[in-house]
Amino acid sequence: MRFSAFFLLSFALFFAACRPAAAPVSVSEKPVSINNVPQANPQLPMTKNIESLGWTIFDGKREKIVDYKGKVVVLDFWATYCPPCLEEIPHLVSLQNKYGSENFQIIGLHVGGEEDRPKVPAFVERLKMNYPLATPDDELTNILFGGESAIPQTFVFDRDSRLVRKFIGYDAEIKDALNRTVELSLNQ
Repeated sequence: MRFSAFFLLSFALFFAACRPAAAPVSVSEKPVSINNVPQANPQLPMTKNIESLGWTIFDGKREKIVDYKGKVVVLDFWATYCPPCLEEIPHLVSLQNKYGSENFQIIGLHVGGEEDRPKVPAFVERLKMNYPLATPDDELTNILFGGESAIPQTFVFDRDSRLVRKFIGYDAEIKDALNRTVELSLNQ
């Protein structure tokens, strides 16, 4: 009986932590909609300039978005237990292969927590992840997520380190929109 209750609770928590894809959300100074619901004042709780926030690469090196000025940057927040992340990562690998690292860089920001961290090396090897992996600063996560905790969340920044577009979840529609956003950002 205890095993059944534990199994059901674990199953429920697994699916509650990672929801299906939501529609991509365009980020600008204009009001946006989230899943077709207009947002009157979608102000992010900016306490610092986003360029000063960053992450710690798994090897210990500190980086910030401004370190990549001149490149289009994709920040992808993921975890090993997230089914949409598992679908999205091979596409990100192919984007990094397609565009190289001269003018384009994907950074995988692991948000799975300390209990998920030991699973990362096998996950990386299995998916052939070819871009840097890091742990984001809490403030960076809080600002970019803006209260939405579903993952994956993927952010595209232009060559001037300005946020171009935010995607929540992953499906065929988001894949196409992400491709278009990266292509447009690289051509500007």
